[in-house]
Amino acid sequence: MWTILQIELFKIFKKPRTYISFVAITVIVLLIQTALYSDGQVYMDFLLQSVGGDFVIEGKMLNGYFVCYFILQTLLIHVPLLIALVGGDMIAGEANSGTLRLLVSKPVSRGSLIMGKFVASTVYTLLLLIWMAFLSLGLSMLLFGVDDLAVFKAKELVVILKNDVLWRYLAAFGFAAIAMVTVAALSFFLSMFAENSIGPIVSTMSIVILFTILTTMDLPLFNSLKPFLFTSHMLGWKGFFDDQIFYDSILKSAIFLLLHIVLLIGASWMIFKKKDVLS
Repeated sequence: MWTILQIELFKIFKKPRTYISFVAITVIVLLIQTALYSDGQVYMDFLLQSVGGDFVIEGKMLNGYFVCYFILQTLLIHVPLLIALVGGDMIAGEANSGTLRLLVSKPVSRGSLIMGKFVASTVYTLLLLIWMAFLSLGLSMLLFGVDDLAVFKAKELVVILKNDVLWRYLAAFGFAAIAMVTVAALSFFLSMFAENSIGPIVSTMSIVILFTILTTMDLPLFNSLKPFLFTSHMLGWKGFFDDQIFYDSILKSAIFLLLHIVLLIGASWMIFKKKDVLS
């Protein structure tokens, strides 16, 4: 499978559109950092005005840790679209270009081919997330310095001491990796049913958007569905920035997402194994 993985990675990174994701993340992160660098203090004053009269705020609240948290809240919602660009193309793209029949005629099992393609899309997803972590955390720490992290929630302000922040980000990015691989597995699964990559990409984003809307709507009808929607668990990374970390809840969400990955890839393998390849 190592040979298949190398080939698939080469095919992914030889396509110019693969780099759209890296460029898009770079531009968005730099724009946010530039805006906060020039006018960030005004934004911080606005956030702090509700608690400024009750507490004495010391230290540099506009720092690299805060900027990274701001970026993650803004960007992780949109990263699934960038991941779907590759995941949705893995099988449908081969069918569209007429090379899928050639692939299955090779002396390689369909199971190995599926796993090689999925691992390649997972590697792409992880590299994209690592690049995002480098820009949002590493570059922000360099530009803004570090200090205590202020996390503004709906009804409270959580202040985390600077010596207790970095490991939380490492854990948060690790959880985000599981969440993003879930999206990659979904787009990969939908790619089985299409002859063109546009369909799986649009379908993946439609599902993510629909589930996200259901997750955020506080209505009794939808509240019963939320525990079964993977988008409800994708925000589990935020749990590492609570005053009291509920590890059981985070672990439950991680297991839920991992189960989705296994089921989606297992279903993809079964469908592709019986698929009558005509293109």
